[in-house]
Amino acid sequence: MQRRRVLAGIAAAAGSLAGCLGGGGSSSDGPDADYDDWFDGVDNYDGEVDRTGESETTVLVGTDDGLAFEPAAIRISPGTTVVWEWTGNGGGHNVQAEGGDFESDLVDDEGHTFEHAFTEPALVRYFCDPHRDLGMRGGVRVVEE
Repeated sequence: MQRRRVLAGIAAAAGSLAGCLGGGGSSSDGPDADYDDWFDGVDNYDGEVDRTGESETTVLVGTDDGLAFEPAAIRISPGTTVVWEWTGNGGGHNVQAEGGDFESDLVDDEGHTFEHAFTEPALVRYFCDPHRDLGMRGGVRVVEE
């Protein structure tokens, strides 16, 4: 009986750890979903930047070598408006949600902005269509505080 209890505890711990390491992963999986391999090949991804509690936050478009979003991933509260601001580097970019919820025009002008208000808890993956395969991908996690 004791052995069975220990094995059940180990299995539960392994399941919890597996949940932390990956699984799930589309924009419709909710705020607890993981990015899976979404950020593979994205040089500037270093986890989510916490922007919860802000009514508006900015993500730069065309940073680093001109082919990145900065920050690559953010965590925000419902009701936050994300403003993407073009740096003018890297050619023409757009911002497009993987699930199709939003899409900006293709623009290369420094200072151009596009915004979207996030109202519900979710995990939203987005990308620049011309540079998606070059690692220009980002993420927004909307969480209740």
